[in-house]
Amino acid sequence: MNNGRKTTIAKNKKFLHRNQKVVGEILFFLFIFVFLIVALRSSYISIFKSAHNVNLVQQTRNLYTQSNVIKPRRGAIYDANGQPLAENISTYSVYLVLNHKQKSIKGRPLYVTNKHKVARVLSHYLPIKDHEILKALSPKQSAFQVSLGNYGQNISEQTKNKIQRYHLNGVHFTQQPARLYPNGTFASHLIGLAAPVNTKTGTHLAGEMGIEKAFNKLLAGRTGYREVQQNDLDGHNKHNRSVKNGDDVYTTLDYRLQTLLEGRMSAIYNNVHPSEMGAVLMNARNGDILAATQRPSFNATTKKGVNSIWRNVLTQDLYEPGSTMKPFTMSASINSHHYNGNDTFESGKYFIDGKEIPDWDPNGWGRISFNKGFALSSNVAMAHLERNMGSQTWKKYIERFKLLKPINIGLGDSVDGQMPFKYPIDQANTAFGQGIELTAMQMMRGFSAIANNGKMLRPHLISKVVNPQTHKVVRQYNSKVIGRPITANTASQVRHHMEDVVYKPYGIGHDYQIHGYPIAAKTGTAQISNGKGYSQGFDNYLYSVVGMAPANNPKYVLYITMKQPKLNGHTADQDISSIFKPVMIRALNDDNHFVRNDENIMPNVKGDKIKHAKKILNRLGLTVLIHGNKSTGTVKEQSITGGRHVIKGSRVVLVDNK
Repeated sequence: MNNGRKTTIAKNKKFLHRNQKVVGEILFFLFIFVFLIVALRSSYISIFKSAHNVNLVQQTRNLYTQSNVIKPRRGAIYDANGQPLAENISTYSVYLVLNHKQKSIKGRPLYVTNKHKVARVLSHYLPIKDHEILKALSPKQSAFQVSLGNYGQNISEQTKNKIQRYHLNGVHFTQQPARLYPNGTFASHLIGLAAPVNTKTGTHLAGEMGIEKAFNKLLAGRTGYREVQQNDLDGHNKHNRSVKNGDDVYTTLDYRLQTLLEGRMSAIYNNVHPSEMGAVLMNARNGDILAATQRPSFNATTKKGVNSIWRNVLTQDLYEPGSTMKPFTMSASINSHHYNGNDTFESGKYFIDGKEIPDWDPNGWGRISFNKGFALSSNVAMAHLERNMGSQTWKKYIERFKLLKPINIGLGDSVDGQMPFKYPIDQANTAFGQGIELTAMQMMRGFSAIANNGKMLRPHLISKVVNPQTHKVVRQYNSKVIGRPITANTASQVRHHMEDVVYKPYGIGHDYQIHGYPIAAKTGTAQISNGKGYSQGFDNYLYSVVGMAPANNPKYVLYITMKQPKLNGHTADQDISSIFKPVMIRALNDDNHFVRNDENIMPNVKGDKIKHAKKILNRLGLTVLIHGNKSTGTVKEQSITGGRHVIKGSRVVLVDNK
């Protein structure tokens, strides 16, 4: 019995020992396994610097580093005399805090405490009803804060200040950069638009069209930052990049001429409702674009009409120019020694390979000279001239005038011209502006050679780019001669024939006469291509005029087009001349008789009281616009900096510090 019991005990001890050994081995290998996992994980983190898809280096840097982004000021856009055309302002968005835990250090509620008062005040200053605000303030689910959608965005600083005077708990504002275009509809497609965009460094302005887009990099400047590690109390361990404010862009535009052109264009556009209009005034001696606009256009300040037409008609629209092409045909014929103005031809109709070329009056004027044919704008005369000099000679002059080549006036949005030139009828058609498609700026480039005694200039919109801090000129855009397609003698003869259009009894451009100044001009009436042929009907024409003044030695070239107007009983030339004459008269009078005694030095009014600053500037004949509170406060910024030359009638924007 005892022996059996001893045997059992011995067996149990042996079994227990064996189990302990197995458990020990399992624990040993488990420990080794865990150790290997930890070692491998540590090695992975050490090598790849990440865990759970989180970059530990970056996370550590975020924990121990504070980055301060310094946003640059976007550069301004000016006319040739420093009048601001685009500059910076701020707009605001409102948001309403509902979380009752939000309090100031002193315990003041930072959440909405009186919903009805908030709704009443905001509905008074914002385009939203009070009951809609109350609905937003009582969401079905708990919310930290709410906004008012589009109704609570793009709030002016003046409106924000008015709302803040009520000291409403829980009503807060965020600031966004915005662009001010103080002149409204003013070369809008050329100046363009800049709008806020969101990036990693915050909200900033980016150009969307025109100069704002073409010069966006220079205007935008460079973001700066100051980066200091939190454990670096003495500030030795810094990584900084200084901010660089955007450069200012100066255009060749003349504020007063542009304002006059815009007014006259709007008057005709609203009266006869054409589908499109375009106008360009250029200095014939250096290629400066002094004024240019189009219709439809838009008000860059209110954005009204911005979606009516996005493209730039003057640089991107191809069209058949019609009879304003004839000065180039005359130039080619004279310069290639094929022209004899006293030779005669039978007007009315001309057939080439069985295809008819009609005059605008198909009955014609009998047998007339080529000199008279030009003044009467005879298509038949131009077709004869093209046939006489030969298609290859004519094509060579089209190329010498660079009529089909793209042109960059500073916006980088030009297109190629188009011209079918295979058959004799096509070749003859181009001589009177049919079957060839060009842009207005391509035409202006060619006209410059006729106006400038054979020297063809590059029309340009930008004069210089300036660093506003150092006043150093970053880029300069000077006058550039890009060809000599004709001689000075040829150019003079062509202008003389253009004078006949205006002054000969049989000339068809009498509407463009200006007392005291000789005018050289050529009118045009072109059929409008619809892809399959030409649109029919009295209203389906593109009317135009090019004028040069003074004719004997032009200083200015003005080109105007008007497409599909509803003429209402009077002629297209009467309408176009009501734009042409006042603009050309203003330019000529300013150039020859105007002594610049209306120019003053802009005073520095920063820090002055708004009322006092306004009185000073009004005495100088300046129009003052206040951005902010109009009755109190001091001047924080002024749109035209002190020390600049400023012309009477210029607009100055003062930014209130309130």
